[in-house]
Amino acid sequence: MPIARLIYRPKVVGRKNVPRTGRVILASNHQSFIDSIAIPVVTPRRVQFLAKSTYFEGTGAKGWMSRVFFESIGAVAVRRGAGAAAQEALDEGKKILESESAFAIYPEGTRSLDGRLYRGRTGVAWLALSTGAPVVPVGLIGTDELMPVGTKMPKLKKVSVIFGEPIDVSHHGPATSGRARRAATDEIMAAIHALTGQELAHAYNESPPADAMEKFKRNILRRERF
Repeated sequence: MPIARLIYRPKVVGRKNVPRTGRVILASNHQSFIDSIAIPVVTPRRVQFLAKSTYFEGTGAKGWMSRVFFESIGAVAVRRGAGAAAQEALDEGKKILESESAFAIYPEGTRSLDGRLYRGRTGVAWLALSTGAPVVPVGLIGTDELMPVGTKMPKLKKVSVIFGEPIDVSHHGPATSGRARRAATDEIMAAIHALTGQELAHAYNESPPADAMEKFKRNILRRERF
């Protein structure tokens, strides 16, 4: 981590906004694979986040190196997907927060391929409202140029990481209220947008459905996204 800071010299703004102790959610925009390295590198405390279980399941020397690397930057393995898999991931995040730790999440759900900021899924609000954790919005600028989607190695590009002031979303209502989760998520996304200045997509970020069954599932879940 110190070597990464020395080589890339990221510009960091607002580190004092991250509580040094206690549970806290870091909610960030998502433009590159490198985002999950940039945040732990500059955050003034250990941060945990969820990562695809396949990163931990490889065999041989390559699999071992992948597993060690992701564990070293605070990654926790989860299955990706909607429905039960999505809730299992949120439950894992809740456990991390209840241990008075810092937990990072990308409300957009997946990386933006066009640089726009997409609508947030309500899992971030569920975590905040069910645990009482404050939310620190994080704006990542330049990570899409540092390591564009599809590349294997990062380039020598300047990156900025901006930590906004903590947000208390409890005034929106309980975690059981869909309206409260939606309003809290929108407040968090507005704070992220204020840090990055990205163009707003006004839509959820997702790849086209692979088949008719996937399209059916998405239509069922369209009212509220995790």
